[in-house]
Amino acid sequence: MSTAAPLRPRKAQIDRTATALFRSRGFAATSMRELATALGLEAGSLYSHIKSKEEILHRVCFGLAESFFTGFATATFDDAKPVATRLRQAIEAHVRVLTDDSAASAVFLHEWRHLSEPARGEFLALRDRYEAAFRELIAKGVSAGELHTPDAAFAALTLLASLNWLPSWYRPDGKLSPDEIAHRLAEQLLSGLLRTPQA
Repeated sequence: MSTAAPLRPRKAQIDRTATALFRSRGFAATSMRELATALGLEAGSLYSHIKSKEEILHRVCFGLAESFFTGFATATFDDAKPVATRLRQAIEAHVRVLTDDSAASAVFLHEWRHLSEPARGEFLALRDRYEAAFRELIAKGVSAGELHTPDAAFAALTLLASLNWLPSWYRPDGKLSPDEIAHRLAEQLLSGLLRTPQA
């Protein structure tokens, strides 16, 4: 995926405000008029900056998707590292994307359903590709004797479902930092996959 150009300050402000509204009210319940009011703009003025609220949803969903893929690639590129190490780093990278902007993460995870075609289909294809990357990494770990699971696909889905619950409870001002959360989640999730001598 290509890297998007940085947003102008005003458009970035619109995106942040809209993302917060999408998270708290839901995409469907958020109107352009409500967004304009939150920004202190006339509704007509808002259209000079964006064409529709779906434009913002598209930017959030595909921008986060790019961040997830970049994080995974950075975490797993070194084939010399044990698969378990790369999987741990991929889990931690996923957590860091989720915690970097919890509002955008919540919108990414729950509001993508409101994307129109063909964007919706493209988004689902990206999601499937990302899940497949985790599935293939786990399968490699099983083949290498580092991981143990009877079903790599089920393990990957369980892992991602556990991680993606994070935006519902994460608070930036909480007791644990993003790095501490990433470490603890990786420890917890890998404990069931690592092959031990007893296994």
